[in-house]
Amino acid sequence: MMIVVSYDVSTTSAAGRKRLRKIAKECTNFGSRVQQSVFECHLDPTQWATLKLRLLGLFKAEEDSLRFYFMGSKWRGDVEHHGTKAVPEPDDPLFA
Repeated sequence: MMIVVSYDVSTTSAAGRKRLRKIAKECTNFGSRVQQSVFECHLDPTQWATLKLRLLGLFKAEEDSLRFYFMGSKWRGDVEHHGTKAVPEPDDPLFA
C-alpha cells in the first residue's frame, strides 16, 4: 500500500531540530522524499506498523504535526507530478 507521510516539526529549539532530523531519517528508511517534509512510502502492513510506531514515538504532539495519507494499492492513477524532483516509482529497479 502507498502511504504519504507529511510532517511539520517545530525547530525553534535545539531539541526540535534534532526531532526533525530523526523523523526525516526514519521516513528515509521507509520511503522516498518527494518534498522537504513529505515522503511516499510503499509499505506492507508490518512496515507500516513499524514506521507509524517509530514516528509517533519521535514527534511531540504539543509542538509538531504528523499526517498520514492512505493511498491504497491502486494509487498510480491518483498521483500526478509536475516540475522538478521526479521520484522513481517504488517498483522501479534501484540500479540500471
